[in-house]
Amino acid sequence: MKLILVSGSNDSGKSLFAEELISRCDGPRYYIATMKPQTAENHQRIEKHRRQREHLQCETLELPYEIANTPLEANGVVLLEDVSNLLANVLFEKKGNASSVLEDILQLKEQCQLLVAVTISGYREEDYDGETAAYIRELNHINQQLFQAADIAYEMKNHQAVCAKGENHAHS
Repeated sequence: MKLILVSGSNDSGKSLFAEELISRCDGPRYYIATMKPQTAENHQRIEKHRRQREHLQCETLELPYEIANTPLEANGVVLLEDVSNLLANVLFEKKGNASSVLEDILQLKEQCQLLVAVTISGYREEDYDGETAAYIRELNHINQQLFQAADIAYEMKNHQAVCAKGENHAHS
């Protein structure tokens, strides 16, 4: 029941790093995919991630929302890819809120031995307007809450994982 948070900008290496973390764990592996593809770029990103994780032997679960009730083995290792998509799906499609997403993630954490949550970071609310600014505010808030709840947190900088909280197990 450990939470590792991996954050960074798009194409910062978050996913590869998170996959490396779970590759070293024993137990059944689950990959919770939250993206609902809407564009050709989305489909390309999904295919890239599928190829990247083939060697991990994960059970892929496509869950755009309501991840807390995912049937998992207690010794399971879960990679949640990613928090920003999950939040967008809940806010824009279900008219939900960030608190429910955070609660969902924390409930999921209690159901497995390790949850590695990937999220986008680095956006500034003041750089956007309207719905997008509100989304960025909620994303930054949930990222902050997940950082506080995490046992270990990494921030990707220049394709390198920088341990921002907890004990660095990236290269052990």
